[in-house]
Amino acid sequence: MASRRLIRLALAAVGAASEILAMAAEAPPGMVAIPPGVYRPAFRADSDLKEIVVQPFAIDRYPVTNAEFLEFVRAHPRWRRSQVKPIFADSQYLKHWAGDLELGPGAATNAPATWVSWFAAKAYAGWKGKRLPSTAEWELVAGSGTTLPDGEKDPEFLKQVAAWHSSPAPERLSPVGAGKANFYGVHDLHGLVWEWVSDFNASMVTGDARGDNGLERRLFCGGGAQGAKDVSDYAAYLRFGFRSSLEARYVVHNLGFRCAKTL
Repeated sequence: MASRRLIRLALAAVGAASEILAMAAEAPPGMVAIPPGVYRPAFRADSDLKEIVVQPFAIDRYPVTNAEFLEFVRAHPRWRRSQVKPIFADSQYLKHWAGDLELGPGAATNAPATWVSWFAAKAYAGWKGKRLPSTAEWELVAGSGTTLPDGEKDPEFLKQVAAWHSSPAPERLSPVGAGKANFYGVHDLHGLVWEWVSDFNASMVTGDARGDNGLERRLFCGGGAQGAKDVSDYAAYLRFGFRSSLEARYVVHNLGFRCAKTL
């Protein structure tokens, strides 16, 4: 029985790899094509969907770096540290940069861009002709191990993810791409920084509340920790709990982002 199960897993991995290779040509430079899949939320209310179908999309291979974000603020002065409006970013926005257009020793060019609000990340993605990934898209890709599309079947992967989520972030972040790529070829979904996503938790803020506020002040990043369906999924609990604590103008020293694009 065990050998048959291993054969089925191997065949599934081969099939998924073939589908990814077939889609690879569709992904823009610097991005990875992700085939359609199903995301099963770890936290949901009884009325929420148990499964969310995710359509094909592309996602950045690496998080956006300081150097890349510097290009953006050069092109758009309103997003420079001295000019951004408080409603779009709190007072700590880009605090580790040496100046409006100078990174300095505290912000390496190839380190992930952090101290960036959701509004700024969304604006950057739009400037690139992209968007932020949804929670379902991000979690679908981040749920893969290094050798299988389903990381739940990889105990070592789960152990590493849980260890990182329970460790404090270093003062200076490592360069993007330093970690091992996952099954899809995407780097740094775990082990480097938390990441903004496009949609905000309907369990924490109602759809009507969102619609009442054109500036989306009350929106939260990602999903919340209400309605946990698998209390053993420690890393997912931390991710969703962290996201539910954020507002769109907040900035955090280990919160970055990457972009996505519909295929």
